[in-house]
Amino acid sequence: QVQLVESGGGLVQAGGSLRLSCAASGRTFSSVYMGWFRQAPGKERDFVAAITWSSGVTYYAESVKGRFTISRDNAKNTVYLQMNSLKPEDTAVYYCASKTYYTGSYSQSYNYWGQGTQVTVSS
Repeated sequence: QVQLVESGGGLVQAGGSLRLSCAASGRTFSSVYMGWFRQAPGKERDFVAAITWSSGVTYYAESVKGRFTISRDNAKNTVYLQMNSLKPEDTAVYYCASKTYYTGSYSQSYNYWGQGTQVTVSS
């Protein structure tokens, strides 16, 4: 129903910036929330940020608030995560996700996932 492909990950020094992109295809009009999650080695997958597809309302984890910005371009079917002031603890595999129904929290129960892109922040 919805296919997601992430890009833009890489290696960056602490204090630097990266922009991740998520290209969506399929029934993108069905997406209620588009989100970013991350998983560091040995840790659980954590919520990072989300945006409503139709109106652009944004949500952020406290650990990234003020440093990361989520945005979307509906015409291009693309969601972005601008990451500034990166810290070594931001190192993780970052996943794009889509939620196509309204029930539940913006941070839970996403039903479509991308393959992930590695972000490594050196100190």
